[in-house]
Amino acid sequence: MIFSKARDETKRSAPSPHPATSALLFAGADYVERMSASDTSTISLLGRSETRLPSSPEEARLEFFANRHSARDYWIHLDCTEFSSLCPVTGQPDMANIQIRYVPDEKCVETKSLKFYLASFRNTPSFNEDIVNRILNDLVTGCAPRRMVVRGTFGARGGIQLTCQASSPEGCDASLGMLPL
Repeated sequence: MIFSKARDETKRSAPSPHPATSALLFAGADYVERMSASDTSTISLLGRSETRLPSSPEEARLEFFANRHSARDYWIHLDCTEFSSLCPVTGQPDMANIQIRYVPDEKCVETKSLKFYLASFRNTPSFNEDIVNRILNDLVTGCAPRRMVVRGTFGARGGIQLTCQASSPEGCDASLGMLPL
């Protein structure tokens, strides 16, 4: 697993808004600041037309950026409805809906890198429970959220559907931030 961290910089200069976009930059009394080049200097996938997916989670690169609202607790909900991996015994494809819910601390997950990371499991033989726990471990290692829950709802095999849910920190109420099944 390769991790990329955006540099934390406290001094940011205000952008000079283009007249056509100034309405998007001001919302009531709150000023919406654009990401500066230094905030995004370690983001390598976003804004590029990269089409080659990593062949394994070890090759994938998760990227993160500074959370501008780290003083506030808020939930980020990410859903991957087309997740696939391989059964480690039969080699048959396993399909799943992966839900990730987290309260960020200093860093947030960049979603294009997450998409590539999740797609890297498509040729990876692994048990469903291992996949959910690996995703949680990799994300917690990369962005150290205050709370995170990862749920995988896997397609039925042999008439049994498996749902696995893992959370961090230990003892965290796993229902926090999750929508009902």
